[in-house]
Amino acid sequence: MKRLMIGTAAITLLFSGPALAMDQITEQDVLDAQKAWGDGIVAISQVYVDKGDYKQRASEHIKDLYAYEQSEVLFKPTLAADDQFRETFEEALSYFVGGVIDEDNGFAIKPWSKVRFGEQQIITDSDSATAMGNYYFTPVGSDDETKVEFTFGYMEDEEGKLRINVHHSSLPYSAQ
Repeated sequence: MKRLMIGTAAITLLFSGPALAMDQITEQDVLDAQKAWGDGIVAISQVYVDKGDYKQRASEHIKDLYAYEQSEVLFKPTLAADDQFRETFEEALSYFVGGVIDEDNGFAIKPWSKVRFGEQQIITDSDSATAMGNYYFTPVGSDDETKVEFTFGYMEDEEGKLRINVHHSSLPYSAQ
C-alpha cells in the first residue's frame, strides 16, 4: 500500500503488483551506494586495527547496505570456494569478519586502507539497478592494489534507500 499526497488530499493506492517506485534510481545513487560500501569496508578495517568492536561495525555495514531484512540476497564473495554463497546475514557477517563458515578469514579485517570503484557499467530501471566492473582494494601500509571484478544489484527499500540484493565478486582470470 502506498499513500500519495496531492495538495492536501491523501490517496491510498492498493495493488497486487510490484511496488510502485516513487523515484527513479539514478547512476549517482549507485555511485553513492558504492562509496558507502567501500568506506564501510575501510571503517571495519580501522575498527579492527584500533582493537574496537569490528564485528558490530560489520553488522552495521551489512544492515545499512544489504537487503537481508527486506528480501533474499544473492551474495557470492570473492574468497569463497567451499561454501560459495552467503544466503543469510550471519553468513555475510562471517565472510566479512570470520565466524560460522570455516573458510572465512575476515575479508574486511585484512585490513584495507582504501577501496575504489573503477571502470564499470551501470543500468538503472526505476526501483532497481545493476552495476558491473572492477573495484580495487589497497591494504594498509602498501600502495599495491588488488583488482576484483564485481556485479552488484540494487533495490529500493520501503524508504527509497538503495540496498544490495546481488553481490558477486571474483578475481580476474589468470592463465597459468
